[in-house]
Amino acid sequence: MVQQDVAPALPSVFADTATRIRRGAEYLLIPLIALVGAAVLFSLFLLALGKSPVTFYALLWQGGFGTSFSWTNTLVRAAPLIFTALCVAIPARLGLVIIGGEGALVLSGFCAAAIAIPFVTAAAPPFLVLGAMLVVAVAVGALWIGFVGALRHYRGINETIASLLLSYIAIAIMNFFVEGALRDISNPNKPSTMPIGEANMIGDIPGLGVHWGFAVGIVVAIVLWVLMNRTTFGFAARVTGGNVRAARAQGLAVGKLMVISCAIAGACAGLAGFFEVAAIQGRANASLAAGYGFTGILVAFLARHNPIVIVPVAIFLGGIAAAGGLIQRRMGLPDATVQVLMGLIFVVLLVSETLYGRLPFLSSKGASR
Repeated sequence: MVQQDVAPALPSVFADTATRIRRGAEYLLIPLIALVGAAVLFSLFLLALGKSPVTFYALLWQGGFGTSFSWTNTLVRAAPLIFTALCVAIPARLGLVIIGGEGALVLSGFCAAAIAIPFVTAAAPPFLVLGAMLVVAVAVGALWIGFVGALRHYRGINETIASLLLSYIAIAIMNFFVEGALRDISNPNKPSTMPIGEANMIGDIPGLGVHWGFAVGIVVAIVLWVLMNRTTFGFAARVTGGNVRAARAQGLAVGKLMVISCAIAGACAGLAGFFEVAAIQGRANASLAAGYGFTGILVAFLARHNPIVIVPVAIFLGGIAAAGGLIQRRMGLPDATVQVLMGLIFVVLLVSETLYGRLPFLSSKGASR
C-alpha cells in the first residue's frame, strides 16, 4: 500500500518542481529581456543624436564599475536606493503601490538634522546626537508612510496618489524651514540647517570608503526578506495581497497589516534620510531631494519586490547614476542622460509584465512538448 501511495505522488512532485523552475526562470529572464530591449531603444536614441552607443556603454561601465573610485561612488549611491526600494517593496506584498519614498526620505532627513541642532549646541556626545537623529528619522518616516496606509484603509484613498502628493508636501515643509526659521545664517550661498559637525558624522566602512548605511541597508534587506517570507506576518501579507476579500473572510486584520507594512516601509525611507544627513550632507538642504525615492521605485520593480534581489539591482542602477558625470564630460551629453535611460528601462519593464506566463518555451504546454 505504501508503494502504491508513493508512486502516483512522484509525478506530482516533479510537476511542481518543474513549475517552480519555470517561474524562477521567468522572473530572471523577463527582466533581462526588458534591460536588453531598453538598451536597444536607447541606442537608437543615441544614434539619432549622432552619438556612439558603444562609447556610451563603455563609459557607463567605466564610470560605474571600472575603477575602485567608480565602485565607491556606485555603492554610496546604492545605499539610499536600497532603503527607498524597500519602501516600495514591502507594501507591494499587500498590493499597495507606494511611490512616496522621496518625501519620507526628505522629511526624515530634515527632522534628523533639526533635532540635532540643540544637541550640537549643547556639545552633546556623538552617540547622543546620532541616536536622537536615528530615532527621529525612523519615527518620522514610519508615521509619514504609515499615514498613507491609514488613509487607504480607513478612508479608501488611493495610496499611490496620497503618497505622491505627500512627497510634495514633505519637500515643501523642508524648504519652508530651511529657507526660514532654521536657516544657517553663516551659509548665505545655499539655504540649509546648521551643520551637525564633523565629530557627529558617520564614518566609512574600513577598506571600502563607503559609509555604514550601505551595510545597514543589506542587513535590513535580509531581515525584511525573513519577515515577509518566513513569518506569519509575511504569510498574512501575501494572502492579503493575493485577495483582500479572502483575507478578510479568513479573519485577517487587513487594515492593521496595511498600516504596519506602510510604517515599516516609511521607516526604511527614514533610514535613507538619516544616512544622507549623518553620513553625506552633514545638514539638511535641497540636496536631500536627489530623486533617490523615485529611482527606488524602479529598483523595486526590477527586483520583483524581493528584498534580497533589491541589493544587487540597487548597485546596478547606482552604477548607472554614478556614470552620469563621466558621460557628460566625455560625450557632451547632459548629466540627465542616464535618467532618460532609467526612465526607458522602467517603461520597458512595465510593458514586459505582459510576458509573464506567455513565453512559449517556459509555458507548461511548451515544456511538455
